[in-house]
Amino acid sequence: MPHKLRKIRKKRGSRTCGYGRVGQHRKSGSKGERRAGRHKHLWSWVLRYEPDYFGNVGFVSPKSLKRDIRCINLKELEEIAMKIAPKTKRGEKIFIDLEEMGYTKLLGEGKITLPVRVKVPSYTKVALRKIEEAGGEIISAEETEEIEIAK
Repeated sequence: MPHKLRKIRKKRGSRTCGYGRVGQHRKSGSKGERRAGRHKHLWSWVLRYEPDYFGNVGFVSPKSLKRDIRCINLKELEEIAMKIAPKTKRGEKIFIDLEEMGYTKLLGEGKITLPVRVKVPSYTKVALRKIEEAGGEIISAEETEEIEIAK
């Protein structure tokens, strides 16, 4: 049965801990992997066998600060629109759901010529301006929530 007052706790601070003055208890037990002398007399051993033993390498940023943002540019959006265009009816805007494709942000690099309706959680002002100039529109997550509430 475990108890708090083991011999080592009782005799703490008494020089020999109850094992006599000649050191009867000296060699027993496991001391684990002792690493004394690594900065002194074992320095040559450290240099030869464990040169990376001392020091920290790199920085690990907290996972909570990392956000997984997958971006897509307008030029790639144009390529996706070209593939979907033959399937849509004439006069209709091409609907592309980037959120379903796994993208979280639309960036404004490149040109777009086709009128598209894009559903994406976030976008830049440049991307919005270029899509509206081409006759399209962006549906963000906030707008879709407002539409569902209105229904």
